[in-house]
Order: sequence, then structure tokens, then C-alpha cells
Amino acid sequence: MPSVIFFVLTAATPFTVIAGVVTTGFAMTGLIGIPTAFLVIGALLILFAVGYVTMARHVNNAGAFYAFIARGIGRPLGVGASWIALLSYNALQIGLYGLLGYTAQGLLLDWFAIDIAWWVLALGSWAIVAFLGIQQVDLNGKVLAVLLVLEIAIIAVYSFSSVANPAGGSISFATLAPNELFGPGLGAMLILGILGFIGFEAATVFSEESKDPARTVPRATYLSVLILAVLYTFASWAMTVGTGADNIVERSRDEEITVLFNLAGEQLGVAMVNIGWALLLTSVLAAMISFHNTTARYMFSLGRERVLPAALGRTSQRSSSPVVASLTQSAIGFIVILIYGLGGLDPLVELFFFAGTAGGLGILMLITTTSVSVVWYFWKDKRGESSLRTRVAPIAASLVLFVVMYLAVSHFGELLGAEEGSPLPWLIPTIFVAAALGGIVWGLVLRATRPDVYATIGMGAKAVLSEATPDDEGTEDKVAEPAGMGGR
Repeated sequence: MPSVIFFVLTAATPFTVIAGVVTTGFAMTGLIGIPTAFLVIGALLILFAVGYVTMARHVNNAGAFYAFIARGIGRPLGVGASWIALLSYNALQIGLYGLLGYTAQGLLLDWFAIDIAWWVLALGSWAIVAFLGIQQVDLNGKVLAVLLVLEIAIIAVYSFSSVANPAGGSISFATLAPNELFGPGLGAMLILGILGFIGFEAATVFSEESKDPARTVPRATYLSVLILAVLYTFASWAMTVGTGADNIVERSRDEEITVLFNLAGEQLGVAMVNIGWALLLTSVLAAMISFHNTTARYMFSLGRERVLPAALGRTSQRSSSPVVASLTQSAIGFIVILIYGLGGLDPLVELFFFAGTAGGLGILMLITTTSVSVVWYFWKDKRGESSLRTRVAPIAASLVLFVVMYLAVSHFGELLGAEEGSPLPWLIPTIFVAAALGGIVWGLVLRATRPDVYATIGMGAKAVLSEATPDDEGTEDKVAEPAGMGGR
């Protein structure tokens, strides 16, 4: 369980969220209720997780969203969801190369007067991620554990320092008042808040490699959301204590991501600021490792079921990692870095910000659809589970997520900071819709031309041994249980 939690928490990039997402939220919305928003969003995601982890006990698959939607709503829609998942996770992972390269380039120039192109530095981090991606999952977990502990430690030091040095000499709890949540920027604030939790859903992706997935997945999911909600709420509130609740919006608009580091400089000195910047880089590196592993396992799942080329379903005899899928994801990242680097494109805005925001929207679409699939999966047969887990919580989560989804799409232009007339606010959602439709069509083609492949969609490891027929859709497949992912 600890290794799975490390994958989940590092994918959320807590330090990047505190330094960047939180200050962006204050600056963009003008609302000071962001600390409370994290508690609200955490509660919503725990509500979603009730049905999510319940279904995970019955659907054990490395391609979590894809498999859940395929088994819940239908195989064609599951294939459509898989295409959205691949786009989203690749965008989230590859976008981080832009952030790391841009930040590292600036720090090397400031600290050592060395000017190295951002894309060269990005390729250095790419090599580390590519190497770890073909190693055993527990080795990746150990690396992430070290990086995550350092990341949380610096957040704690900065936050406690702000609380110990409050603006005006007194600690204010004004930003925790529920009424501070509401205002014209509520939609954008909720979207940014959800972006901070992306990665929490990945516990199910590692279910096949967990010793006891029935216990590991629920505990890792609940604990991850709880840890992130508490950490984000405390750190964002502490930041407002350091600046003063009345000053946080103005300072966020003026100083942007440097608010947190400027506070640390005022309270702790230059050395702690430099340590913070270095740990921001390791935070991003940890997130890249985590997202790489998640993306590779989605590819592996689709390859194993022959929805994508079967070679993607091969694993290493030595490490049991999805080696072909991992190398494929690495190749995609390498090509994108070169295109952006040699093309002179902006790594921060055009790669990290646009790709990361787009990926976040795609994951929100998947979460919302998965919540509906949980309801559908258990509607006729609760499979021994309680009504709370199979009906009440999933239905409530679906209704709230549809509202958040509506707010996300309708305020997407504000979130991107796009100018009036820019095509981005409608182009990015349209790309995801087109990907979903393309996947659905491909699923229907498989049903008509390759019924043996279609019959195993969403079955995970069972797909290798299944003797299912096209008529088995919506039923439990009576097959032997293989021993996980290793060596296949």
C-alpha cells in the first residue's frame, strides 16, 4: 500500500499545486476561499471513491477507467474512454517536461551563470524516467518515496513558518469561512482545485501488481485523497496567514508562482528558498515518473486485450514491468520534446500549461463517466455490496460531478487565460469528444470484424485465458484467475 500511495501522491505534485495552482486560483478568481474549496473537493472525491473502489473489487484491471466503463456501460464506450485516457495521461506526463526544463534552465542561469537549452535539460529528466519505467514497480515506489518525503517536508517548513510569522502579528482564519467560497470565480476555483487531486484515481491502475488489491486499492485511494485535502488546505491557509487574507489576491496577481518562495525568503532566508526551488524540480520529476507508469499500464492493458497492437501487452521477464508500453510512452515524450525544442515553442505556456490543463479536463471527463458506470454496473445486481456503496454514493457523486463538468467546460476559456476569439476553449474539449467517438467506432469495428477481441474488452488478465464469446457482454466470465502481470 505505501508504494501505491507514493505513486498517487507524487502524481498530484503537491509542491507544484501549492506554489502554482493555489496562487493561480487566488489571482484568477479573486476569491480567498480556496483552502475551504480543497476540503469540499476532497469530500466530493471521497464520495466518488466509495463506488469506485467497490467496483475495483470486482474489476481488477490496470486500465482502470477504461475497464470500469467497458464493464459498466458497454465495451464500445470503454474503448472510447481508453482513447481519452491515453490522450490525457500522455498530456499530463509530457507537459511536465516543459515545466521542469523551463524551471531548471532559469535556476542554472541564476545560480551558476550556465545557460543550457530547456529541452536539453528536459531530455536529461526524460532519460531518468525512461530508465525507471522499465524497472520493477517497487523500485519506482522507493524512488518516489524519497522524493515525496522531501517534497512534503519543505511544504511543512514553509507553511509552519508562515503561521509562526503571521502578517500583522495575528493569525487570521478568514479564508476558511464557507461564505468565501462563493463569487463569480467559483467555477474556475473548483476546476483548479480538482486539478490538484488528479492522480488519486491511479491506485486501481496498480491493482494487478498489489499483493492484496481488495485491501490495498480502497485504503490507498481514501488515504491519498485525505492526505492531499488536509495538506492543500493547511498549506494554502498558511500562505494567506503569511501574506494576510486581504493581500493574498493582490500578491498572487503580482508575484504569481513566487509568492510562496518570497514568503520563505522573508521568513527563512535565501538558503531555504534555494532548497525549495530544487525540491520543486524533484517534485516535478517524481510526478513524471508516476504518470509515466500510469500511462504505460493503460497501454499495456489495451495491448493485452488486443484493442491496441498486442506487442504493448508484453512484460519484462526480469522486472515484470510493461516494457514495450513503457518504451512506447518514452518514445512519444522524446519526439514531443524535440518538436517543441527545435521548433522554438514556449515550454511553460504552450507545453506545460496547455497540455496539463487539457489533460486535467480529460481526466475529469473520465471520472464523471466512471461514476455513471459504477451505477450502471451494480444496478441489476449489487453483487453482495450494500446499497450505500452501489447506489446512494455513486448516484450522488455522479450528479455533483456533472455540475462540476458543466462548470469546467463553460469556464474553460477563463482557466486557460485565452483571449476572446481564441479557438482553444472549444478546440480542446472537441478533441476529446472526437477521440471518444473514434474509440467508440473502433470498438464497433472490433465487434463486427474481430468478435474474439471484442469479447475480452475490459476483462484485464482474464482476457488471456478467456473463452468468452460476443454474447457474454454484461456477464461475469468464468475463467481461471492468472497470477497477475508478471512475465506475460
